[in-house]
Amino acid sequence: MVATAARVMAWTPMMRGVSAARNLNTPSQRKIGMSIRRSTVRASTDEKKVYDYLVIGGGSGGVASARRAATYGASAAVIENARLGGTCVNVGCVPKKIMWSAAHIQEIAHDAALYQFTGGDQMKFDWGKLKIARDNYVTRLNGIYTRNIENSGIDMIQGTASFEGPNSVRVGDEVYQAKNILIAVGGKPVFPPGFEGIEHCITSDGFFELDHLPKSACVVGAGYIAVEMAGIFNTLGCDTTLVVRRAKALRNFDEIVSDHLDFEMKRQGLNIVPNTTPTKVEPHPDDATPLKSVYADDGTKIGDFEVVLLAVGRKPNIEPLHLDAAGVETTEKDYIIVDEYQNTNVPGIYALGDVCGNIELTPMAIAAGRRLADRLFGSLPNAKADYQGVPTVVFSHPPIGTIGLTEAQARAKYSENDIKVYTSTFVNLYYGPMPIEPSTKPKSVMKMICHGPQEKIIGLHVCGMGADEMLQGFGVAFKMGATKADFDSCVAIHPTAAEEFVTLAPWGLSGKQQ
Repeated sequence: MVATAARVMAWTPMMRGVSAARNLNTPSQRKIGMSIRRSTVRASTDEKKVYDYLVIGGGSGGVASARRAATYGASAAVIENARLGGTCVNVGCVPKKIMWSAAHIQEIAHDAALYQFTGGDQMKFDWGKLKIARDNYVTRLNGIYTRNIENSGIDMIQGTASFEGPNSVRVGDEVYQAKNILIAVGGKPVFPPGFEGIEHCITSDGFFELDHLPKSACVVGAGYIAVEMAGIFNTLGCDTTLVVRRAKALRNFDEIVSDHLDFEMKRQGLNIVPNTTPTKVEPHPDDATPLKSVYADDGTKIGDFEVVLLAVGRKPNIEPLHLDAAGVETTEKDYIIVDEYQNTNVPGIYALGDVCGNIELTPMAIAAGRRLADRLFGSLPNAKADYQGVPTVVFSHPPIGTIGLTEAQARAKYSENDIKVYTSTFVNLYYGPMPIEPSTKPKSVMKMICHGPQEKIIGLHVCGMGADEMLQGFGVAFKMGATKADFDSCVAIHPTAAEEFVTLAPWGLSGKQQ
């Protein structure tokens, strides 16, 4: 969206140079009023608005940084041309987790008969009604973001930002200036170059616009977005095909989880087409059907599908910014180049989140945004986000949790003799009483990678039921430098899946054996 005029919301008296302390309407505004009074927005004679902190992008990272800055008394504004909350709230983490939860409920319903419940086969799923409820929830979150911004005394500027210089940004007919400008505009899905028929395809954004569960779907991609979308489709009853360019999906993850997920997806009936690159989609010649034909680069027809979803990557959303006007440098892939403190090459201009391409996770952007504000306005000159040892979860079926190095990365980084690996493959007790052949019951897998004589843990990986919830606590231990002996010293919580991490064999002998 390109705005022809900017709309400024919240604390408009500040924009006229009136002291903010004279208009403290909320408890949050009154609480920080004394500090904000010393840092009001100034309007110069040429009508350029001047802030201490101007944040381009109303996603989680940008808003978190602006709100943190406001607590230190900085005058701040957030520029956004779409819904507040960014990718995570609107077309990412939040609505995805809702759809994953719906699929998980479907899994539980499927298992109900094995727990001697009857009537489970009578359950019906209505995608359209869930979409309405999901969208209403997202709208509520948009409103919470708006109220948080207002209650923090931050101006909301609606429109598309473009640089006019290193300290000057235009939004429609208005020009804003700031000593400190943060770029937090996120990213967006991309279509593969040269792909024919992209008008007949959707991206992950389009997934959330679907008003019904398709009968068939082809998901193209090998990353976590493709895996998550394919898993949701398949579990909810859509005939789903996942096309990956190489042998398997998530090949950059530790092989214990990528191999296990590949096996589990196939076991659950998801059709995986490996070592294939789709290059063309054509609508079905019969106009009475919604099917589309998907073809590989060698001309082979992969199949006919109602929905074709391309999840082959994302790129930073920088086109409207006119970064050249400010002199901001980017990589060949258009990611903004920053140092460990989020500084760009231009003094006073900073960037974080997906636009930088370094750990593209919402909590990472929030942490980076808050630490940047601490450094700029909170008298913490060395404050910076820690990009090492960041836990992450893939909401696949089953889910994956991972932190630290993969085994391949560890062996490449350290001496072979300094690495020790512990693994476990087990059946979750949930499947225990089910009257099916034990060898066919779904498994969970875990791996712990240790380094040195103290066996410091440098990698944890798990795939199986509950992986998404168990990793956060283990992540804290990992960040504290836990060893295998530390894990062994913690008495297991039984019966849980998580206890496997603190009972990996041989138990209690770390550092004691010669």
